[in-house]
Amino acid sequence: QVQLVESGGGLVQPGGSLRLSCAASGNIFRINSMGWYRQAPGKQREWVATITSDGSTNYAESVKGRFTISRDDAKNTVYLQMNSLKPEDTAVFYCNADVVTLLPYTARAYWGQGTQVTVSS
Repeated sequence: QVQLVESGGGLVQPGGSLRLSCAASGNIFRINSMGWYRQAPGKQREWVATITSDGSTNYAESVKGRFTISRDDAKNTVYLQMNSLKPEDTAVFYCNADVVTLLPYTARAYWGQGTQVTVSS
């Protein structure tokens, strides 16, 4: 079994910064892509950023230049550094990871439980 646990959310003023973390644990053989998604009230979940196993990154246009995704494979952890936050960034942020396990062999995506980010003065 694999678990993803996010942390680092909270309340921040417009223009402020937050750093989200997501740690994966369990019977992990390898983690391929890792990413972040968010869901604002009354809206569908949307993709924010992805980082592949070789470190390549991609970002949604709405966060490009403000957010940075990174990963620490020794800790099975993905991060999202969020700068210049705007009220429209308010959402529940979820991490996602494509995980390979052995015994039994599985290759599937896992989700964290979400962490609330609120940008407000």
